[in-house]
Amino acid sequence: MSVADALAVRPGLVLAPADEAADRALVDRLADWCSHYTPWAAADAWTEGFGLWLDVTGCAHLFGGEEALLAHLTRRLKRLGFSARAALADTPGAAWARARYGANHPCVPGMGQRDALAPLPVAALRLAPETAATLSGLGLRCIGDLYGIPRAGLAARFGRVVAHRLDQALGHESEPISPRRPPPSHGVHAAFAEPIARAEDVAEAVRRLLERLCRQLEAEGLGLRRLEVAAFRVDATSRSIAIGTSRPARDPRHLFRLLGEDLPALDPGFGIELLRLSALEVAPLAPEQTGLEAGDACPDEFVRLLDSLGNRLGFDRVMRLVPQQSHVPERAVTRLPPTAPVPSVSWPDRRRPVRLFSRPEPVEAMAPVPDSPPVMFRWRNRAHRVVRADSAERIADEWWRRIAPERDYYVVEDEVGRRFWLFREGLYGAEPPPRWYVHGVFA
Repeated sequence: MSVADALAVRPGLVLAPADEAADRALVDRLADWCSHYTPWAAADAWTEGFGLWLDVTGCAHLFGGEEALLAHLTRRLKRLGFSARAALADTPGAAWARARYGANHPCVPGMGQRDALAPLPVAALRLAPETAATLSGLGLRCIGDLYGIPRAGLAARFGRVVAHRLDQALGHESEPISPRRPPPSHGVHAAFAEPIARAEDVAEAVRRLLERLCRQLEAEGLGLRRLEVAAFRVDATSRSIAIGTSRPARDPRHLFRLLGEDLPALDPGFGIELLRLSALEVAPLAPEQTGLEAGDACPDEFVRLLDSLGNRLGFDRVMRLVPQQSHVPERAVTRLPPTAPVPSVSWPDRRRPVRLFSRPEPVEAMAPVPDSPPVMFRWRNRAHRVVRADSAERIADEWWRRIAPERDYYVVEDEVGRRFWLFREGLYGAEPPPRWYVHGVFA
C-alpha cells in the first residue's frame, strides 16, 4: 500500500524510514531472548515479514502446557510493545500457516494439521505471491483444494515447490530448523519469581548453578572446557560471558573464580529474570588418585594459573617453549600448548639469550682480525663499544640442508654491562662478504 492510501485509511499513521538491517538485528536479539523458552530458537528467514521459530519439544510442560506457553510468550511480547501472533503444531509449516492465517485455536492437535490447514488460503504454504495468485485463479483458493489433486499435475504446472511445501506442512517431508546458536549438550538454569538486580544476588545465583552443573557433569564423568553464562533481562535483551579452561575441569570454586572478573559484564539493567549456564564444550574427566602426603592433595595450581592467564590473554597466547633437535637457533625452539606433552629433548648446555629475536637484525661491526669478536658495533643507530667477549661458537645448518652459510656466534658485553648475542655469517675472503647480525639479548 502506498503512503497516500495508508494515510487515507489511517490519518494518524506514524511514518518512519524502513531499516531492514536493524529489523533483522532486532529479530535476532528476540531469538536470543526466546531461547529461555527452548534452546532451539531461530529467526524466520522467510521474506514475508519477520518471525521466530521455537522448537518447544519437551519444554511445554515447564510452562503448564502448550497453550499456556503460547499465552505466556505473546503476553510478554505485547508488554514489550510488539504485536505478535503465535501458533503451535507438529510441523513448522503448519505452525507458520496457523500463526499468520489462522483465526482461532493456535494450538493444532497432534497429527491434526491436515484438518487445521484445509480452510486456510494457499498463500499459507509459503508460496511466492505469483504462484498463490495463479492457484487462486484456477479455483484452488484453499489448501484443502490441493489434497485431491494428483502430484504429477501440480508438478507439471508449478514445478516441485507446491507439492514440496504441502508435504512439509502435512509432515510427509521433514523440515529441519537450524537454531541460531547450537544447543549445548549440558546446561542448567534458574528462573526468578521477581527480577534480580543486585550484584551479590547474581553472583550467588551463578555459584549455585555452577554447583548443579558440576554435579551433573561428575555423574557422567565429564569436565568443562568452555562455559557460557547468559542473563535474560526483563527488557527482552540478554547479556552473556564465557570462560575456557586449559583442560577439563568441574571444580565449582575454581570456575567461579574464573568467572569473578567478568561477572560485572552481566549488567542486570532493569532486572534479570532468568540465568542460564551452558556447557559449550565438554570432555571426559576421570577421577584422579591423590597421594597420602598433604602436598599431593593440593589443587593443581599450575593448571589454575593457565586458566587465569588463558581467560585474560586468550588461550592461543599462552604457550610453552620446548627445545627441538637442531643447532640452528631459529629451529632449536618451538611453541606448544602449555598442557601438551613435553618432548624428551634437553636444552643445550651452551648459554642462550633470554630474548631471541624472530629474525636476526643486521649491525655494522668492526673486528681487528677476521676470526676475532668485534670491538665495536652499531645497532639501531646506536654505537656499542665491546669490553668483554667470549670465544666463537660455530653453528651450521644440518648436513641435509646446507642452505645458509656457517655462523660464528659471540657473547659480547658493552661498556654499560649490556650483553648481546652477535654472529658473523660467512667467512672473510669468500663471496658474498661476511655480514654481522645481533640475534638476541641477555637479561
